Amino acid sequence: MAEFIPPLPIFSSKNMNYLVIDLEMTGGDPSWHEIISIGAVLYTEEWTELGRYKSLVYPENEEAFSKPSEEVHGISLQDLEDAPMLDDVLPEFEEWILGCRHLKPDPIDNSRLLKHTMISGLGIVNDYAFLKAAYGITNRRWPFSYRLLDMQTLTHTLFPIFGAAGIATPSRQSLEAIAGFFGLERESDEHDALEDAVLTGRCFQGLMKMVQQLRYEP
Repeated sequence: MAEFIPPLPIFSSKNMNYLVIDLEMTGGDPSWHEIISIGAVLYTEEWTELGRYKSLVYPENEEAFSKPSEEVHGISLQDLEDAPMLDDVLPEFEEWILGCRHLKPDPIDNSRLLKHTMISGLGIVNDYAFLKAAYGITNRRWPFSYRLLDMQTLTHTLFPIFGAAGIATPSRQSLEAIAGFFGLERESDEHDALEDAVLTGRCFQGLMKMVQQLRYEP
């Protein structure tokens, strides 16, 4: 069920990596609802793409599967019949990240190898809460950095600066609005986890290029 793009060449394991993720869930409460789809793109510290990951996840709590959420992501329980469970997906997810970096997984605990991997995304606090809950449900140690990088927080801070410099910026901070600012758009109307992660990652790349052009004048 998982989809991989092969990794690029080796780089230092001590550099920060940005893991841009997008999740689809059975509902909005991480204490009750569950992840049913993971899309992710891994980047270097310089925002060079290293690889992509996508997997469906079968929810243990079928009763929590909500129709309103299904209308958003278009994934039904029937679509998940052959999907792996969290116990299989999370180790595979970690191994994919380490594979992108040409590192061998630790059979017991990957936190030493993944502690420089920062969870990133759009409105990432919600996805972070669900991913953290997933690690708790499966009794796995949280391996990633506890720092987050959120596109909405960055644009909330930077767009007024760009506006003051005469650059027209969107009034909303949805993925569609921010992507449109960078001349990007979704290829489909439905929320696909990998497509949204890729689109968010491309927005991060565009934003970081603009940040590099900022100059401080006392």
